[in-house]
Amino acid sequence: MNFMHPSRRSFLQSSVTGSALFPGIVRQLMADGGDPLAAREPHFHAKAKRVIFLFMTGGVSHVDTFDPKPNLTRDHGKEIKADHPEIKDRPGYERIYLKRPQWEFTPYGQCGTEVSGLFPHVGECVDDIAMIRSMHTSHSNHYNATLGMHTGSFAFARPSIGSWVSYGLGSSNRNLPGFVVIAPKQTYAGTQVFASDFLPGAHQGTLVVPGAEPISNIAPRTPADRQALELAALRGINEAHLLARDGDPLLDARLRTFETAFGMQMAVPEAFDFKQESEGTLKSYGLQPGQTKGFGWQCLAARRLVERGVRFVELIDTGSSGNWDAHGDMMTHVGLAKNVDQPIAALLRDLKQRGLLDDTLVVWTSEFGRTPFNNKADAKGREHHPWAFSSWLAGAGVKSGIVHGASDEHGLRAVEKPVHVHDFHATILHLMGFDHEKLIYRHAGRDYRLTDVEGHVVDEALS
Repeated sequence: MNFMHPSRRSFLQSSVTGSALFPGIVRQLMADGGDPLAAREPHFHAKAKRVIFLFMTGGVSHVDTFDPKPNLTRDHGKEIKADHPEIKDRPGYERIYLKRPQWEFTPYGQCGTEVSGLFPHVGECVDDIAMIRSMHTSHSNHYNATLGMHTGSFAFARPSIGSWVSYGLGSSNRNLPGFVVIAPKQTYAGTQVFASDFLPGAHQGTLVVPGAEPISNIAPRTPADRQALELAALRGINEAHLLARDGDPLLDARLRTFETAFGMQMAVPEAFDFKQESEGTLKSYGLQPGQTKGFGWQCLAARRLVERGVRFVELIDTGSSGNWDAHGDMMTHVGLAKNVDQPIAALLRDLKQRGLLDDTLVVWTSEFGRTPFNNKADAKGREHHPWAFSSWLAGAGVKSGIVHGASDEHGLRAVEKPVHVHDFHATILHLMGFDHEKLIYRHAGRDYRLTDVEGHVVDEALS
């Protein structure tokens, strides 16, 4: 009688299933060859070792936040020519009128960078910020622009920027994921914004949802001592297999994924245990003791994660008050800004106080801006605007207290030192120590990179 012995893969999978630890991630890691999480050096020395990526989903109005336009106020109600196909071919937009900013701008800090009344707390941090007022992108739809800001591709799924950084640097803490995304709910383009696509699955972002259980299934179903025995048994079987076959890097990597999952059971709860934080720290982020939601919680969680070696943390602002897509009424920006302004400033100050800003890059952006015009002079809202918007950088390697580039007098187009999304990505990678043209991965017969065949580093934003 013939007996079919279970394969080693089946045995390993069944063993891991018992602990219920991130089964999808473990399966992806098992599929990867070599050791995709091994720590690696970048192309050249760089100050930045990690990234916190703040994404304001929906399209923040640049002319109401970080790009002052006094002439837009002066010319409010003036009709302008709809000379772009995306405007003139849109029903109801045969005639368009300039719409003034609804908030006053004030110079802040020693550098004097002007910021609107929507962001007074961030305004107090401008001496640590490189403001880019000449951003532009390649699409006016939320899905495509969001995909582009995260992957460099505006039409097809590609690896996220967080996945590229994880791929380039590997892990510095095997008990935590290298790439974490903290969001109450999905944004446009869904999981594609943190997917690894054709990169090894180990570099996919791990989604954290604010709440009492930020990562599901983290609590072990069996005691730690029993799991340690299971791992020891697996290690013995695999070591015997390795000896019989002169070593197998793939099998060795698979074993380490189980050890990582085992370590996460302790590391993850500790990372999200805010009881360790002082009352003053919680208050600075706008948090109450025991609070487990809100953008302040996301920001403090980001600081704790990068402090523990996570390479890339993205915070997506998809709170209960909606997103920044202000077609109907720009006044929705008031609540949205209030929700994020204090926590972002607290994050910058907290990182700086702890010495973490010296080697952490903080990025703030949206997928595009909002129109400085509308089809009626008294319209309350603004539409999607890909031709000019604002983003900023702070932290390691950034020339602080500067303004780079400019849009025209009404904020219609980026006219001075324009920065495309590909240039933005090239600059972020450079700050992390990578030549964006050399951080590549061969897939389907060709070499891919985050910036595709474009992108130039914004040297003036570098210290």
